[in-house]
Amino acid sequence: MPAFRLASLGYGARLTLGKALIVLALSVSLAEAEPLEIVALGDSLTAGYGLPEGQGLVPQLQAWLAEHGSDARIVNAGVSGDTSAGGLSRLDWSLTPQTDALIVTLGGNDLLRGLDPATTRANLEAILAAAQARNLPVLLIGLPGPANYGPDYKASFDAIFPDLARQYGALMEPNFMAGLGASDPASLQPLMQADGIHPNAEGVGKIVAHLGPRVLELLGKAAG
Repeated sequence: MPAFRLASLGYGARLTLGKALIVLALSVSLAEAEPLEIVALGDSLTAGYGLPEGQGLVPQLQAWLAEHGSDARIVNAGVSGDTSAGGLSRLDWSLTPQTDALIVTLGGNDLLRGLDPATTRANLEAILAAAQARNLPVLLIGLPGPANYGPDYKASFDAIFPDLARQYGALMEPNFMAGLGASDPASLQPLMQADGIHPNAEGVGKIVAHLGPRVLELLGKAAG
């Protein structure tokens, strides 16, 4: 409002207007201070299957981010047993207007069921396309295909994650388990649960230490 018009107002009107401007400034400030929110869409590896409360991927990653100066919130959208199709089917209600970024960790159950890699690719592509339509940056986390399905299957599955990351400009981590280090079953055993598939709390901690910097990179893209 021009100064001459503001000056022409009575004292009470100026006081009311001044309070309104202060409230507006505080509202804008609070909105800007809202922490970023990441939705972690995945299966049992995300959900924290078999682990005590507070020891799964999401709470450990939340703690890691806090230790590294981030107040970002992570929403656990992991469902044990979910395939890439299951993740796609619940994507719309997993994302909200408050979502600023997306982590996708799907495909493990597709592997366990021996699903056609083309099906997995199509489902993950649909997820990334939906995220792109919402202008959400994505961290796509994969798992290497097993050798027991044959070299063609493995090559087709392994190509999904880098191909889609390039196509949609997503960040990519090719192997969720990379933070565990050793690849032979004997060395991995102390870091795994009894089923040999899911990491224990210590194993999750190592995975989080490996993934944490990529999540910070994701947050940087969301903030930019």
